[in-house]
Amino acid sequence: MSKPIKICVVGAGRWGTNHIKTLKNLGALAGIVESRENRREELTTLFPDVRLFNSVRDVPLDDFDGFTVATPAETHFEVGSYLLEQGKHVLIEKPIALNTKDAAALKALADKHHVNLMVGHVLLFHPAIIKIKEMIDSGKIGKLEYIYSNRLNLGTVRTEENILWSFAPHDISIFEYFIGSNPVDVVSRGGAFLTPGIHDTTMTSLTYPNNVVGHIFVSWLHPFKEHRMVMIGSKGMISFEDSSEEKDILFYEKGIDWVQGEPIKRDGPTEVIPYEKGFPLTNEIQYFIDHLDGSKLEIADGQNAYDVLEVLEKATHSLQGTTPPSNDEAAATDSDFFVHPTSEVDAGVTVGKGTKIWHYSHVQGGSSLGENVSIGQNVNVGNNVKIGNSVKIQNNVSVYEGVELEDYVFCGPSMVFTNIQRPRSEFPQRGSEFYTKTLVRKSASIGANATIVCGSTIGEYAFIGAGAVVTKDVPAFALVVGNPGKIIGWVDKKGHKLEFDAVGTSKCGNYKLSDERVKYIGE
Repeated sequence: MSKPIKICVVGAGRWGTNHIKTLKNLGALAGIVESRENRREELTTLFPDVRLFNSVRDVPLDDFDGFTVATPAETHFEVGSYLLEQGKHVLIEKPIALNTKDAAALKALADKHHVNLMVGHVLLFHPAIIKIKEMIDSGKIGKLEYIYSNRLNLGTVRTEENILWSFAPHDISIFEYFIGSNPVDVVSRGGAFLTPGIHDTTMTSLTYPNNVVGHIFVSWLHPFKEHRMVMIGSKGMISFEDSSEEKDILFYEKGIDWVQGEPIKRDGPTEVIPYEKGFPLTNEIQYFIDHLDGSKLEIADGQNAYDVLEVLEKATHSLQGTTPPSNDEAAATDSDFFVHPTSEVDAGVTVGKGTKIWHYSHVQGGSSLGENVSIGQNVNVGNNVKIGNSVKIQNNVSVYEGVELEDYVFCGPSMVFTNIQRPRSEFPQRGSEFYTKTLVRKSASIGANATIVCGSTIGEYAFIGAGAVVTKDVPAFALVVGNPGKIIGWVDKKGHKLEFDAVGTSKCGNYKLSDERVKYIGE
């Protein structure tokens, strides 16, 4: 009797849950990594026989044959590199990383440790896509000349990545699968309407060797859902609409023939092509399981993941009207930190090792960023701002001059700092002498859409709830909510709410409440 396969899923969010259910059905679910305590409690009830872990570093790696990673994209490199370094086979959801540099590093790690690195380009395992590939390779439509794909919907709007990075990776991977090569030219155009700098609709034109052309139209501002692909060949045409109820593959015996020097339309019959239906994610994960013996992946491998990211980066440069760095420039910027091509870091900025600055952000002169800082999308860091180590600033935040963030501070999406107490457009107040200092001390967290009025000091490990308006100093470990912000309780270093006995000692014994202040007294 063969040994049962044991897979651990890292991340139990929306798509991670699909991994969990699929592996459960395949009899291979053995572990789940999920950092949210309430979610782990749910999973314990749903899957009592499955081992639960708070962090991937808590997992006894030798107890599992492989791992699937379905965490947020910005964590893919960190989690994936850790697992590959330990010699584990890994399937990472798309995008495998947020840039080609990290994708190449992941692939190099997999090669070094002789393990498989697979990317979640799930549509490569769609039975219809596999059937169409067979038709193209068999010559059913003659020479493949042109492909177009529409991936359109109303909604699924994201503010951390544009439509190109969100929707187009599927189509780019399919085009490479059908054509068997990478594009030699990429041109992309689009429009940003909902969030400045975040494109909601794009049209990307890709030119491949042998005069094969592809078009990818993606949008989340469309009145109806349409996932349609059309493949044009010299002898016929194929269409497939995944958003339709029937999901039929249609072969059209249509085209243009040259007769005595004249283009004549050929308008033959339409044929419905039968194929065996199935679930793409089930096929993908089964393929991963089948290659846990280390046998070579033929599709959706690390090289495929790199190729797709390379196209996305070229399309992004085209979309933004920027020039991709030359090989010399790329080598010069191959530093210990990462800056996305759409972002700007002014002269005179100090950036620490391991820091990442993502899409459409701007760090202005004189500022200093510590090590392992994460700057999200559409973030502005003003002049002369000081940011400590391991600070995380989520999307759409402006950290103005006069603000200082100590180590491990968390700034939630769209939270607001101010730096002038009596702003007047009629009487501009510019320069450091007008700015009122705001200090956020070590490990404090500020929730989404909260506002911190300048002149305030946020104490260590304080927790400012989403939407709160802070108008005065906040003591260490305080839990603040509302407008104006009020202290409604106290939290520990990990953000859990504290309870105190009659003499002010916390139930865990590590904190003391006295005179409306909490002190950490040790383990």
